[in-house]
Amino acid sequence: MWDTCIDIHAVKEIRTRTTAYLGVGAIARMDDIAKALKDRGVASVLCVTGGRSYKITGAWDYVEAACRKHGIHIALYDHVTPNPTTDSIDEAAALGFKNKAQAVIAIGGGSPIDAGKSAAILLANPGRTAREIFSFTFVPEKAVPIVAVNLTHGTGSEVNRFAVATITELNHKPAIAYDCIYPLFSIDDPGLMTGLSPAQTRYVSIDAVNHVIEAATSTAANPLSVLLAEETIRLVAQYLPRAIENPRDLRARYCLAHAALIAGTSFDNGLLHYTHALEHPLSAVKPELAHGLGLAMLVPAVVRTCYPAQPEILSQILGPIVPGLKGIPGEADAAARGLEAWLAEVGVPQKLTDEGFSGRDIDRLCDLVEHTPSLGLLLSVAPVPGTRERVAAIYRESLTPMAA
Repeated sequence: MWDTCIDIHAVKEIRTRTTAYLGVGAIARMDDIAKALKDRGVASVLCVTGGRSYKITGAWDYVEAACRKHGIHIALYDHVTPNPTTDSIDEAAALGFKNKAQAVIAIGGGSPIDAGKSAAILLANPGRTAREIFSFTFVPEKAVPIVAVNLTHGTGSEVNRFAVATITELNHKPAIAYDCIYPLFSIDDPGLMTGLSPAQTRYVSIDAVNHVIEAATSTAANPLSVLLAEETIRLVAQYLPRAIENPRDLRARYCLAHAALIAGTSFDNGLLHYTHALEHPLSAVKPELAHGLGLAMLVPAVVRTCYPAQPEILSQILGPIVPGLKGIPGEADAAARGLEAWLAEVGVPQKLTDEGFSGRDIDRLCDLVEHTPSLGLLLSVAPVPGTRERVAAIYRESLTPMAA
């Protein structure tokens, strides 16, 4: 249906840049990747990761062996936490400088990959800090080569130009997007993802769904972002229940990994708007909040807000999880309630009050949306104007379940 309503005179930029290896056993391609780095003259790399999963999954064994085989020294920084901070990025980069790192290998989900991308910028720009990057007082044009070994099926960071970090003392969680941080290579190996907990499995997959709901409906959306959105939601609807039922179902993990990868490409093209702009303040204020859970609590109200402006596209892409939509503006409530019901069916019924937020927090959250660098840009491409009143209404509607 998008083909009947898209503006054919609006010239769109379609992006896809990273060489991604997808499939069970893809981690073995680290040998080829290490050789390619060596052929580029890389003798030392900074490995950026979290505290446990890089070892538990076995990914580290392959990375270490491949680098050793090709004579590449590794400096290991394994202190990245969920919702990474600019302070930890500076620490990682300092270790990289100390070891003369010429490239970055990031192992993990979105947090280590985003931190690794950011450290790669600093390694190519001595004297700069992560806070400068995420405050937009410094706009980078170069970074050292990046390799992403992805351990989750959600963020899509392994194939796009985005990264996120929190400036802790300000409760700001901006997003950056620069061509220089496209990973050179990435690995999506479903065999590395079977150890994700049921909660993580749900949250990262819901992240992918949010990516495409926004990317398909923004004013920057293009045919590729819409096409990938429909397939992403189809795959998540079909395979998330299978992965929850049997965490070691490799076909389910493969399809979810593919869904996340193409969702990352979708929003690399179509960008993001309301859900991510409003979630970033939630997890900036409350760093222990899982990003995907924050998105899940907001997205029904976001769909209700945006549906009248994009009914054809939203009815099309939401079809696998909210069947029966006809693509007319008046069914916004039905679409939102259907999405909320699907989230509950897959085990994520929570709303903002369940996570400790209340109506008293709304003004502060709205202030953070307005003052955090980059979030205004996200709202500027929303399908309906991102006014403070709309932002407040979405937060308010997300406090509790929607009325039947």
